[in-house]
Amino acid sequence: MKTIELKGIKKVYQMGADVEVHALRGIDFTIETGEFVAIMGASGSGKSTLMNIIGCLDSVTAGDYFLDGVHVNDLDKLQLAGIRNHKIGFVFQGFNLLPRTTALENVELPLLYDRRGRIKEPRKKAIEALERVGLGDRMDHEPNRLSGGQQQRVTIARALVNEPALILADEPTGNLDTTTSVEVMTVFQQLNREGITIILVTHEQDIARYAGRIIRLRDGLILKDEPIKDYRSAADDLIELRAAGEALEHGESREATVR
Repeated sequence: MKTIELKGIKKVYQMGADVEVHALRGIDFTIETGEFVAIMGASGSGKSTLMNIIGCLDSVTAGDYFLDGVHVNDLDKLQLAGIRNHKIGFVFQGFNLLPRTTALENVELPLLYDRRGRIKEPRKKAIEALERVGLGDRMDHEPNRLSGGQQQRVTIARALVNEPALILADEPTGNLDTTTSVEVMTVFQQLNREGITIILVTHEQDIARYAGRIIRLRDGLILKDEPIKDYRSAADDLIELRAAGEALEHGESREATVR
């Protein structure tokens, strides 16, 4: 089953009367349900424009976009808002959490816009989402009492709570250190194993290697689209990183004792 289908996607921005910027020049690919795909590309490659289109935050100039079987081109603004609320879970680099609101209340927030009444017990659903990302014991904590990695996991839980067809993660590890980044990727890999479709935008090759497929963009075109057969296990890497950190810490402690 296809979650994403793009056919001949082009995006042209009009910059003044005589200048056109061709951000996307004909993008074709399909993402099957349950895939974990990383999209990479240098600044100006078109990846941000592509992500905005996939996230229903921008429209195409030409081509066809299908999300979970829905032809997005035909939707009006209200319908697009409904797609964003119910079919896409967003995870951003900057977390975008309400500062004076608990983790649980932050995760519940999207359910306030559930006009269809799909979620019958929103508080229970939010608790389940936080437990899925390993934050069952941090529900009552406000963001300033959480580490960067924990805040990003709250963001992931918030993206999950509406049971979306797709999680769209835009540079989710951009503000995190190496170990915390791998912790976050452990969560994404676990969710993917549970069958959730994930699209990850990143400029970091080490992070992209945790996905099962990498799409590389250049100048608005697909440069390469390849499966990653030997993708890395974030859980295994996290064990190694923590062991190395403990060894370093113990070594420094012994050195301080000798001094």
